[in-house]
Amino acid sequence: MDDVKLFGKWDCEEAEIEDEGLRRYLNLDNIMAPRSRGRHSDQQFYKADVQIVERLLNRLYVAGHRGNKHKITSGHNVGKSEQLWELIEQAFEKVEEETGENPVQVLVKAIENSAAKEEVVSYQRGGVIAREAVIVSPQRRVDLALRMLVQGAYDKRLAESKDAYETLAEEIIGAYQEDTDIRAVRDKQRREREAEGAR
Repeated sequence: MDDVKLFGKWDCEEAEIEDEGLRRYLNLDNIMAPRSRGRHSDQQFYKADVQIVERLLNRLYVAGHRGNKHKITSGHNVGKSEQLWELIEQAFEKVEEETGENPVQVLVKAIENSAAKEEVVSYQRGGVIAREAVIVSPQRRVDLALRMLVQGAYDKRLAESKDAYETLAEEIIGAYQEDTDIRAVRDKQRREREAEGAR
């Protein structure tokens, strides 16, 4: 299995994880097929064993509802693994073309740059709602980063006449470069700013 590569093109194991906190939660095994079919789901923290590109695929099924009373819905973009896998391959080709790097490395760096280390939680103390800064668990950091990357691509796709793979590639490249116009990077900065104010 030494010759297995993602899409037959990219070696995932070449990618390096700089953020020590995320090392356990970013699986960079090379895979032949994107679907583990839930074989890890009976284990606690099973998502850490799912390959990171497959987790991106799973997030693309449902980008998530946004806005007041779910005015933006992603209920119609569910279902087709092969179509989404092809979309990711096209996005990765564009990422490689624009950055000249292994797109898996670019994705990993984009996740690191989009993963908030702190956020605010609210709780009731007597009759008052109190806010407190908390450290975000590594699993949630990865989940939030993937969610924001996909939601940013989805919103951009709705607003602009671009192909889905182009908007996904733009979000990944933007987060890789820590571009503050990218939703995932903005969301990270907002969460950390709020946490700093709540200390």
